[in-house]
Amino acid sequence: MYKSIAYLLVILGVFVSCTNKKQEQQKTVSENIENPTNTVLLSSEIEWEKLNPARGDQSPQAGTIWGDRNGEVATGFLAKFANGFSSPPHIHNATYRAVVIKGSIHNDDPAAESMWMKSGSFWTQPKGESHITAAQGEENIALVEIYRGPYLVQPIEEAYDNGERSINIDASNVVWLDSEKTNWIDANSQAEMSFLWNANGSKGLFVKLPKGFKGDIQSDGSVLHSVVIQGDLNYTLPQDQETKLLDAGSSFSSTSKAIHTLSATNNYVLLYIRTNGNIKIQQR
Repeated sequence: MYKSIAYLLVILGVFVSCTNKKQEQQKTVSENIENPTNTVLLSSEIEWEKLNPARGDQSPQAGTIWGDRNGEVATGFLAKFANGFSSPPHIHNATYRAVVIKGSIHNDDPAAESMWMKSGSFWTQPKGESHITAAQGEENIALVEIYRGPYLVQPIEEAYDNGERSINIDASNVVWLDSEKTNWIDANSQAEMSFLWNANGSKGLFVKLPKGFKGDIQSDGSVLHSVVIQGDLNYTLPQDQETKLLDAGSSFSSTSKAIHTLSATNNYVLLYIRTNGNIKIQQR
């Protein structure tokens, strides 16, 4: 009898423990945030203009996601290149980071052999360094971001070495972390993460959400910008519970502590995130 009672107490203890953990997770996920700042920008809503007006019709197109390319603020924009595009050697006045979304893009020293980066590849271009950018494919789009504008194209005669070195990471060489290797991912989640850079109080990372994912990305910073690199993502706005479908090139943002409610039902989703805080991925 005593053994039976002890066994029942153990079972009851396990049940209560699991229930408490589940309640704690649900409480964390459903935490109420007053005056949420969540916003969404669909790829179809992006306004395109010439990236380098001086090149006329040969200029790539640019569509701003956040910030202002002509201002002195952190900025993220999409760059669209025609099939067969190849720029003349040039420099920029600002270091930029970029992620390939569609097509194949090459970015390197003018004398370097072509290295065609596919969707999910990441590269950096130091300011002052001479380089070319080329693209091949029916549709070639990259996310480009800078810490501070304006973003200018300048002649190679003004080239200089600012001490930084460029980085080219092919999508096949990205190193992924799961919930066992980072506490930014809940133990119940099959999501993965890759830290790409950390500078000036901000950081950039990839987040890969598995097919069937339903949950949240919680952020505690005053800035978060996320762009869909691959896949289709359902995003629910907390202000009115409206769900929007985000395809590649679409984005969501917040300017305060936020809960981003997401689902990836048809395929896996690759996100690029820039934030000045920490995030937590919770799967339900």
